[in-house]
Amino acid sequence: MGVALDTCEKLAKHFEGLADVRNGEVYPYLDPVGVPTQGRGHRVPSLNNAPWTMDQADQIFAQDCGSYIKIAKRLCPGLTGAALGAIADFAYNLGPTRLAASTLRKRLNEGDMQGAREEIVKWVHAGGRILPGLVKRRRMEANFLRR
Repeated sequence: MGVALDTCEKLAKHFEGLADVRNGEVYPYLDPVGVPTQGRGHRVPSLNNAPWTMDQADQIFAQDCGSYIKIAKRLCPGLTGAALGAIADFAYNLGPTRLAASTLRKRLNEGDMQGAREEIVKWVHAGGRILPGLVKRRRMEANFLRR
């Protein structure tokens, strides 16, 4: 997975952060749209999920990034390297269902990287409003969409 995995991990780590760490333990929290989440953007069943150690959080994060690389590759089979990693980060953030149904995916699979860059930067809304962090994340992802 190499460059793709490195890119996904770098982007996701930068933007997801660790929201609720107390005394070296990682606790669940609600993300900006109210989804129970733990660690670096990992969805959990509820806010009652047991706390994780930092090592557990890092292991789950690495597993999640690897899973999203595989999902992005299946949905956009022509992508490789950093572009694949950026799209895996997009799916990590928004979910594979949104990527699967998107015009972004259509543009990527057509090989239209300019169109893909124009599409990805549109995905900046959460909870009905534009989030500055999503604007920055989409711009960074767009920068990796080159052929």
